[in-house]
Amino acid sequence: MDEAIDVIELPLFPLNTVLFPGQMLPLHIFEDRYRLMIRRCLAEDTAFGVVLIQHGQVAGKTVEPHLIGTVARIIESSHLPDGAMNIITVGTERFRIRRLLHDQPYLRGEVETFPLADPADPADMAALTKRVREQVTHYIQLIAEAAGLQIQIDEMPEVPRQVGYLAAVAMQIDNAEKQELLGSKSIRTILAAETVLLNRENALMTWMARTKDWPESVQFGPSGTLLPN
Repeated sequence: MDEAIDVIELPLFPLNTVLFPGQMLPLHIFEDRYRLMIRRCLAEDTAFGVVLIQHGQVAGKTVEPHLIGTVARIIESSHLPDGAMNIITVGTERFRIRRLLHDQPYLRGEVETFPLADPADPADMAALTKRVREQVTHYIQLIAEAAGLQIQIDEMPEVPRQVGYLAAVAMQIDNAEKQELLGSKSIRTILAAETVLLNRENALMTWMARTKDWPESVQFGPSGTLLPN
């Protein structure tokens, strides 16, 4: 979808999380309407869209989602005795909602692909990508220290888009900031914003490490949790 703009109809799953391309997202499906949606996706081998809730509740009947979301493809599923399901999805590409459709028990949308604009200056992009790679590596090390873990980071991606999405997933920032990153028009805009965010987050983590003022628990992002619908 990042190469051309297409318009399709897509089932939508409003959640209190932001999904990025390349990110893994486990989900526990128990509501009847979403059981139906996921059964259809599995039967037809189709994807659905994950969108951050702007107004309303996950279990509510009336939900207003943000207009930019990410296509989620199911890569693993298991059915439970009570009819619920556990699925693992991966984000593939971004989309923008043109029109919401209310013709099914679950929300659907007429969506268009939302490709990233190509960078204009390769040298500038290389320098910016290198900066974010260094910052996010340091950030992950600080998070590991906070959790009492020892990790070895052997390889980090070098492609600007992959670096940008990795940093967006790794940062433990609020959903509003993540949504702003997801909605950026270019990878340069994403990376430039991440340098500012990572400067802030690394400074905070470093200060907490020096003062031993760690939070009671370090909460890892949606790629490592089982989220209810």
